[in-house]
Amino acid sequence: MIEVGGTLPEAVFSVLQNGEMKNPNTGTLFSDKKVVVFAVPGAFTPTCSAAHLPGFVTLADKIKAKGVDEIICISVNDAFVMDAWGKSHNASELTMLADGNGAFTQSIGLDMDTDAFGGVRSIRYSMIVDDGVVSVLNVEEPGQFEVSDAETILKQL
Repeated sequence: MIEVGGTLPEAVFSVLQNGEMKNPNTGTLFSDKKVVVFAVPGAFTPTCSAAHLPGFVTLADKIKAKGVDEIICISVNDAFVMDAWGKSHNASELTMLADGNGAFTQSIGLDMDTDAFGGVRSIRYSMIVDDGVVSVLNVEEPGQFEVSDAETILKQL
């Protein structure tokens, strides 16, 4: 599993921006920036939709006021699902990033196999990334939502 001080591995993601599919890579997203990242097991799932994403939407301005260039939500879903989920929660201040095949999630060791539920998914976590290097990492225990929330990240900035 990636640790504090570790550099994010190279990966390609998908995101819909203004109706156009883009495929940014790790370098484009994280080089020379301070980025808050949070990951969820799945878009439109109960805890993710009721608490995790809404917390970051509500606190986006306060988080960015602490010198954060971008707030990224990652899920092992496709870009169309991530876009729809973001729109349904007014997440215009966030980048809704799809790790469609789970390659990034697996490469940082924060994946879990949910079997018939959905296959490979992300463990719930949040992190602060400075110029591609992880400076803070909050990983949830299975079934928990206690340390990866927006309030915790705001306090850590």
